[in-house]
Amino acid sequence: MAQEKEALYTATNTYSTLNTLTEKTKNIWIVFHGMGYLSKYFIKYFRDLNADENFVVAPQAPSKYYQGNNFKHVGASWLTRENTLLDTKNILNYVDAVFEKEITNVKPNLIVLGYSQGVSIASRWVVSRKIQCEKLILHSGGIPNELQPNDFQFLNPTTEVIYIYGNKDQYITEAIETEEKIKGEKLFQDRLRIEVFEGIHEMNRDFLLDISKQ
Repeated sequence: MAQEKEALYTATNTYSTLNTLTEKTKNIWIVFHGMGYLSKYFIKYFRDLNADENFVVAPQAPSKYYQGNNFKHVGASWLTRENTLLDTKNILNYVDAVFEKEITNVKPNLIVLGYSQGVSIASRWVVSRKIQCEKLILHSGGIPNELQPNDFQFLNPTTEVIYIYGNKDQYITEAIETEEKIKGEKLFQDRLRIEVFEGIHEMNRDFLLDISKQ
């Protein structure tokens, strides 16, 4: 009889940073890329931000794969429906290690951003670790169904949650749009801000620049 078992082992994974954390740093960004990205490419979306004031940390999804039939480009995925709970636990432990390694006693504004599939990791990390952040940005992705309003009660009253997506996003139908708005309003209530930009399923650089100046 076939059996599925588990083995415990130590793993090492990469991540990317942009700029340097100093006393001049105004914002620390922890940013989670979408499916198909690598952190070293995703972090380039933040290059227009003021380098002295913004320090960006981009964890790397662990499951890498070749994209397309020519096997030329490599992408990565955070989670699938297979062993989701176990994989989530492993990923969040990895994110903890990255955060502890990069974030020193300097404590500027903390901004947590998830893009597309990265929304699920960003929101689960914030909730499970009780991360106090100034802004939680959910960019063009779905909020995990298991999260409940009381999961976010620990957040400071001033914490702002921003749900942003493009009005021509090919992955967000009218039904999904309505569902996510209702879910967001239930979870975050008055702290929720919804922004819709002109565009498809892509990172909005103008929005990032605006947030960095607030």
